[in-house]
Amino acid sequence: MAIEIDKTLIADDDGSIQVGEAQTIEIAPDEERCVGLYDTFDEVNRIPARAYEGRDVKRGLRNADGTGVVAGMTNISEVNGYEVVDGVKVPAEGSLRLRGYELYDLLGEEGAERRFAFEELCYLLLMGDLPDQERLDRFVAAIDSQRELPDGFTANTLMPVAPRNLMNVLARSILHLYAYDAHAEERTAKHEIHTALSLISRLPRIMVLAYYSKRARFNHESMIMHRFIEGESTAETILSMLRPDRQFAPEEARMLDIMLCLHAEHGGGNNSTFTTRVLTSADTDPYSAYSAAIGSLKGYRHGGANHKVRAMQGELKREVADWADEGAVADYLRRIVRKEAYDRTGLVYGMGHAVYTLSDPRAVVCRRFASELASGTEYEAELRLLETIERLAPEIVAEGRGVSKTLCANVDMYSGFVYSMMGIPEDLYTPLFACARMAGWAAHRFEEIVSGKRIIRPAYASTRIEPRAYTPIDQR
Repeated sequence: MAIEIDKTLIADDDGSIQVGEAQTIEIAPDEERCVGLYDTFDEVNRIPARAYEGRDVKRGLRNADGTGVVAGMTNISEVNGYEVVDGVKVPAEGSLRLRGYELYDLLGEEGAERRFAFEELCYLLLMGDLPDQERLDRFVAAIDSQRELPDGFTANTLMPVAPRNLMNVLARSILHLYAYDAHAEERTAKHEIHTALSLISRLPRIMVLAYYSKRARFNHESMIMHRFIEGESTAETILSMLRPDRQFAPEEARMLDIMLCLHAEHGGGNNSTFTTRVLTSADTDPYSAYSAAIGSLKGYRHGGANHKVRAMQGELKREVADWADEGAVADYLRRIVRKEAYDRTGLVYGMGHAVYTLSDPRAVVCRRFASELASGTEYEAELRLLETIERLAPEIVAEGRGVSKTLCANVDMYSGFVYSMMGIPEDLYTPLFACARMAGWAAHRFEEIVSGKRIIRPAYASTRIEPRAYTPIDQR
């Protein structure tokens, strides 16, 4: 198999332009050399269900009820979907506290004068407490001062090869930034904080440049390279660099700021944050740890789930003629649960969470602001459709699977819809998640460095009972 890469314009950071030649890259040996290599893939790698019988194995580090195995302690955040009543754990409205503060309280004041909260939330996560105005101003100035990329970085890292998924570009870019850091192997508090601030600052710019590089390569469109504007918030910076005319409404920037806050941190047990902790426990450098976290977040069972949600919603919009017809929407959802529609997995994407039961507080906030943004626009009908899915899905899933687990909408039910209203391309949905989550990853890395002390190493039970006798190659 081969990939053909077309010619494209390559612009260096000094303004020079080069034309990249078309090339073909082999990504696999020819089929004749691979005969028989794929035949036993499933057989060799499948662990039968009976192997788990009689063993106390926490598959996926999950308890029997789907909650995560407690693997450590944290002061950073608390994610809770249950409460204890008369000694029994029962479903409850979801709660997300960051350093002890309720998420709702951290999002700022209501109304048109809402200030930007993401930078303040980053300070809280990294420093452990809320700043006064003077400390916040210095923190914002520190982030602002780091947005510049090293000379030649755009041309040498972002433009020569533009993968179709930008998350790979972000991961590779972080690893490349290691080479520009003379102190990359230090583990001091000063270096760790400086590295975190530089990545919180630079990732949004890398994301936008990578997006336009991809469009130039695959769509033969112009490469747009806006300079960042000093003094803008992270949300304003993203919109300013992304929009060809640099124009955006204040309410759009505030909405994006809210989305960044919703995604900034979500406990130590989510896959990408746990990945950060696992690599940190091995005493590796911050660039390796954060790059691995991005690889985790890309996955369709984690941050990349927003693509699945939007694709499922898109198919529903095409298949159901009248979005206000709840019976027709319910019928489609039943087809999904019966594995007859969308990707035939039986999953209603955007519904369900490992911790939250009655509600996901991020989804509650996202729905509320989505309603404000959609009110009186062409998007209002689609919002009502998503609310219908959220309302009908729990009973239909329970009915189809014969289970009674409490099911609520998660943040992905509405996040992609909000981005679409803002004109943000789907290519950026998960990269935006990564830009926001950098602060949470960094906070957990700091905590693991100071308090972890042991390399994380869970155990796996072997299915082999009897040893196998070795046979020389000429006798096989």
